[in-house]
Amino acid sequence: MKRIITAAAGLAAVALALTGCAGQEAPAEEEGPVTLSVAVWSLDQTPEFQALFDAFEAANPDITIQPVDILADDYPEKVTTMLAGGDTTDVITMKTVVDYLKYAQRGQLADVTDTVEGLDTDAIAGLDPYEVDGAYYASPYRQDFWLLYYNKGLFDAAGLPYPDHITWDDYVDLSKQLTDDSVSPKVYGSYQHVWRSVEQAIAAAQTDGDLLSGDYGFMEDQYALTLDLQQSGASLDYATAKTQQVSYRTMFETGQTAMMHMGTWYISGIKAAIDAGNSTVDWGVAPIPQVKAGGETKTFGSPTAFAVNAKSKHQEAAKKFLAFASSEEGALAIAKIGVVPAFSSDAVTAAFTALPTDDLSVETFSEPKQVALEMPVSDDTSDISTILDEEHDLIMVGEHSVADGIAAMEERVKNEVLGG
Repeated sequence: MKRIITAAAGLAAVALALTGCAGQEAPAEEEGPVTLSVAVWSLDQTPEFQALFDAFEAANPDITIQPVDILADDYPEKVTTMLAGGDTTDVITMKTVVDYLKYAQRGQLADVTDTVEGLDTDAIAGLDPYEVDGAYYASPYRQDFWLLYYNKGLFDAAGLPYPDHITWDDYVDLSKQLTDDSVSPKVYGSYQHVWRSVEQAIAAAQTDGDLLSGDYGFMEDQYALTLDLQQSGASLDYATAKTQQVSYRTMFETGQTAMMHMGTWYISGIKAAIDAGNSTVDWGVAPIPQVKAGGETKTFGSPTAFAVNAKSKHQEAAKKFLAFASSEEGALAIAKIGVVPAFSSDAVTAAFTALPTDDLSVETFSEPKQVALEMPVSDDTSDISTILDEEHDLIMVGEHSVADGIAAMEERVKNEVLGG
């Protein structure tokens, strides 16, 4: 699907000195049929995992996949604890590049360079961030970018045109017009999920800001926009969404929000909900709003990968699974359910049928776009991410003003990470 991802700004190889992995020997392989454990999140709401598992087992009858299912919100912390404690789960899904870098630096992942070099790497998007000092410790199977989901029924009922290449000013205006307090539960014009990327990553992508720089004035307008939507009642407030652990899927699939920007991974989630009879939402996708009208669409995204646990007792079988997931076979398995694979080919593109067929949805996928990496990769990424997360929370709950929160980010990153 390289036609979809036409530009990936910031996907650069990073040279890092790995610690703690010198001389590490893999555990001895067991003989005979293998049960391969794979750490995933929210299996019942993330259909790509089961689609991959079923396809892999069909192609490899001597290997059975045993999912290790973890709640999505708990996944990073849980995996960190597992790996630190010597857990032997064979395959670990790398939810973010930041997490991957952290585990690779600690020597907790097996070197899979031989596996990656045996793949058709020219057809795999999002591979570069997983190169660490000339080696690979994971291989991507998915490559997402963010776009705008919208509820056609709510737009039609309000007599408003669909959000076709709109600006952020348009987005705010539409959000306020589409909000309906007269129904229960209330319908919000937009929903801004609690992740910091909703404000920070899109601001960086659309202003050429650098999330590792320690200079964060470029975030100010995006935070002001989100807070304005909350204060006007056009978007669910952050404190409620955070404390009640509101699901963005529930908000959209039950018609409680007319618009929501989210990653392309959610396409498969909507399809699964509709196929199961759990949602009747009439939906489409549009380009994520832009600062100014008329230019090339700028958005952000991130690959998702599988890695082999350095403590795995089935490393050969685990590498076989990685190779399958990053191949055309794996890509076809997830493209059929609406997940954007890392591997691209004409066959994969033809298999991607979960997208609505209206002109705007199709154009949103096919038009050229700049896709910045959600979080740049460096030795400092993990520490900076922690600070940005903490200060994001304080801004969004109102304990810091936008200006004070940004100033705190800058001071902490420069003093605590970048050395003043």
